[in-house]
Amino acid sequence: MSRTDFTYVESVSPGSGRRDPRAALASDAAALSLDGEWRFNLAAGLHDTTEGFEAPEFDAANWDTLAVPSMWQMHDLDGDAPYGKPAYTNTYYPFPVDPPRIPDANPTGEYRRTFTLPAEWPATGRTVLRFEGVDSAFAVWVNGVLLGDGKGSRLPTEFDATEHLAAGENTIAVRVHQWSAASYLEDQDMWWLSGIFRPVALVHRPENGIEDVFAHADYDHATGLGTLRVETTAGARVTVPELGIDIAAGETASAPVEPWTAETPRLYDAVVATDAERVNLRIGFRTVTIEDGLLKVNGRRILLRGVNRHEWDPDHGRTLSVETMRRDLEIMKRHNVNAVRTSHYPPDRRFLDLCDEIGVWVVDECDLETHGFVHHEWRDNPSGVPMWRDAYLDRMARMVERDKNHASVIMWSLGNESHTGDNLAAMSEWAKQRDPGRPIHYEGDWDSGYVDVYSRMYADTAETDLIGQKAEGRTKDPALDEHRRNIPFILCEYAHAMGNGPGGLTEYQRLFEQYERCQGGFIWEWIDHGVRRRTEDGREWFAYGGDFDEPLHDGNFVIDGLIFPNREPSPGLVEFKKVIEPVRISVQPGSRTVTVANLRDFADTGDLAFTWTVEDEGRAVAEGELEVRAVAAGESAIVAFPAAVAALAQPDGERWLTVRAVLAKDEPWAEAGHEIAWGQSRLAGVSAPAPSGGTAPVAEGGGYRLGGAAFDALGRLTAIGGLEIEGPRLDLWRAPVDNDLLGWTSQLAPRWKDRNAGLDRLEHKVLDIESTADGLTVSTRVGAGGAEIAMGAVYRWRLEGARLWLTVEVNPEGKWDFPLPRLGVRASVPKALDQVEWFGGGPGEAYADTRAAARVGRFQSTVAGMQTPYVFPQENGSRIDVRWASLTGGGRSLKVFGAPEFAFTARPWTSEQLEAANHTYDLVEGDRVYVNFDAALQGMGSAACGPGVLPQHRLLPEATAFTLGFEVTE
Repeated sequence: MSRTDFTYVESVSPGSGRRDPRAALASDAAALSLDGEWRFNLAAGLHDTTEGFEAPEFDAANWDTLAVPSMWQMHDLDGDAPYGKPAYTNTYYPFPVDPPRIPDANPTGEYRRTFTLPAEWPATGRTVLRFEGVDSAFAVWVNGVLLGDGKGSRLPTEFDATEHLAAGENTIAVRVHQWSAASYLEDQDMWWLSGIFRPVALVHRPENGIEDVFAHADYDHATGLGTLRVETTAGARVTVPELGIDIAAGETASAPVEPWTAETPRLYDAVVATDAERVNLRIGFRTVTIEDGLLKVNGRRILLRGVNRHEWDPDHGRTLSVETMRRDLEIMKRHNVNAVRTSHYPPDRRFLDLCDEIGVWVVDECDLETHGFVHHEWRDNPSGVPMWRDAYLDRMARMVERDKNHASVIMWSLGNESHTGDNLAAMSEWAKQRDPGRPIHYEGDWDSGYVDVYSRMYADTAETDLIGQKAEGRTKDPALDEHRRNIPFILCEYAHAMGNGPGGLTEYQRLFEQYERCQGGFIWEWIDHGVRRRTEDGREWFAYGGDFDEPLHDGNFVIDGLIFPNREPSPGLVEFKKVIEPVRISVQPGSRTVTVANLRDFADTGDLAFTWTVEDEGRAVAEGELEVRAVAAGESAIVAFPAAVAALAQPDGERWLTVRAVLAKDEPWAEAGHEIAWGQSRLAGVSAPAPSGGTAPVAEGGGYRLGGAAFDALGRLTAIGGLEIEGPRLDLWRAPVDNDLLGWTSQLAPRWKDRNAGLDRLEHKVLDIESTADGLTVSTRVGAGGAEIAMGAVYRWRLEGARLWLTVEVNPEGKWDFPLPRLGVRASVPKALDQVEWFGGGPGEAYADTRAAARVGRFQSTVAGMQTPYVFPQENGSRIDVRWASLTGGGRSLKVFGAPEFAFTARPWTSEQLEAANHTYDLVEGDRVYVNFDAALQGMGSAACGPGVLPQHRLLPEATAFTLGFEVTE
């Protein structure tokens, strides 16, 4: 191949010179890793590539070095970014849509390295060069001889290098193109990045070795027998010592086994061997079926509590270490996640090894998405164009063959958002013939003619309810209607986790548990794809689309995960953990019992310990262990309150009983004591109501004084007990969250800010001040310039002892035809008050439809600790159901009481500053702490990609009154 022979780049062929796909095997055959530093040169396009770079004698000493595996655009981004920068689009191709052609401006990486073939390398057999992942197309030379070319970025490619290797030093050269015909099949809502990003190795293939293995390990739930049959090299022996199995390849053996499930990931060590090679397998016995219209494993319906997982590292892109993969799975398991959809490509093969070991259901998805064609009414979409058929089938075969021995993989997915067509149907037909033991998934064709599950994205709860009843709309093809109504339903994407949210998880989970057909789903998505950056003074921040000056990008839509880019859990993940608890604990004060319901599919609760704590006003007064028998999957147990609870004296305030289910012993993913589930209920006490009496204010200094509280001439509070305070006054605004800014049908934030509403620029007009024997009443009108609608707000101040009480009466004026962002009051206090304590919901943020994880207790934080560092700054940090909260510092304390409750936010910046910020580094602390005391806030929903806020969680404008108490102490 000469420098100008680049026909393979725009060819729809999946490659040439490649070996047939096979399983990823742990073999004792010789192997030589080629990971490490390679010489690297980046050409601007095909016209700029280096003639003869593949020749052994070529001198690349002046070239840079680049790590393999890695992605070249991720290199030195805080420096001069010598190899270009990441670029993000969601659906649009970042190049002209002219399949299969791509632009002349096609960055091309040229890689070279030398290696020494070990002296002990076998002289017989074959030597294979294996690439685990190269984005997007590449050609390979060994010692100047072209081995072939390949496409399919997130799939393995092997070449036979035997005839071209020499004893001693050898040279390998690889040319990698950012764009190719394959790019049309890889439009997967992620950063466009390039390079040899997964491991590279030479592997020996011995004569009479184990070329491939397909282990069929079924489980009969009726008999408890596991049945093993292994397709492999003729003459090989298969042994499973623990089960006493010793059979020839192709033979069948049965034995009593412990089945593999995501809850009980039991693996058996097996060996497949010939005289020339030994392959180690970890076998999990399990059977996957579609039966009675349900997805079943080992004869039981399963419920998927899943996430969609892109591969992402904030420093290395899609190049992940095994440690990072394990960390992902550990975080998932700690948060009750039991399933992963490998969106939208097969993961690093080592990730599936970990899924087998740790226990996660996997929907393994093919490296396929053609979403950009939606903008062209799906014209020329490869899914329906015959010339792409081989590429589609090749991608499916390479995934299935590589991953077929993984117990964790329970479904094959054809790909994502590629519309429909004969090529997808052909993929399904091939997979069913090759592996009848796994169902086929694909969402893009709602008629579902060539799949085994009905899969949807972002169906709202009303539609999901209908689907659960098998009452959804008919298919376009009447012949397929009965088929679709009688297959299981999953939401392959739902509850878009972008920014603050997602809201409404509880309502979805209720449907999954109500209807057998609704077998759960996968949150979009696992991780924010932020690229780690630092300011000049060293502050960390994370970049998103547009931060690298891309001419076409989709902004922060790539920041939509349950964990932040640094893998810290977001409040959304904490909420999801609570909603999907596999054990539900209900504390029932009336009957003085605790009900423990085991919602698992297979495992009993024998691995759990149950503890209880009684708290008075958030202070523990008694605790102990609750004796709960091992509850079988799907069953419940009712346990009486511990005797010690009844023996407690009556409390002065609120008393709460909390029961927790924790791990009884260490697991591979968490230590003993890790909390799995909790439930709580109030046993006694209610919050004290606001007082009915009062004290007459005194005119002073042109204003008013009410005990230790000072008001100015307009009736605005300026100090309490000598502590300077600004406000409180009515506040209807919040910094919009992603779900306010975006939406499929409408966007709330623009409506809130338009000239007819102007909630972000409200003006306050005092209409009347009345001083009475009971206190001070200030009547106001709150509205925006140019807006007809307004809010009447009356502030009624009363004094009871040292406590100042405020009742705010709000009445909408004019036609309000949209929900409010918030309804409450805002104030500011000196920055020194930076220590926070509260009794109410916590420890983390919560809103109307994200409150499941908020337990009642007494919590402490700092003002800085109250902030949630969303990559794209937005409303955050509100604590819900607060009975009282105190701000302390500088020897002073301001305590605020609810009558009975309020939502509480404390920030070192205003909502306006929060809204103006594009990144966390834009937020600069001033000399004030800004606090909100809210009667209510609008829910979150997931309208950025999916349904908006459910009616019961909307904050509709209506006449409202709420009461707060204020007290300052030294």
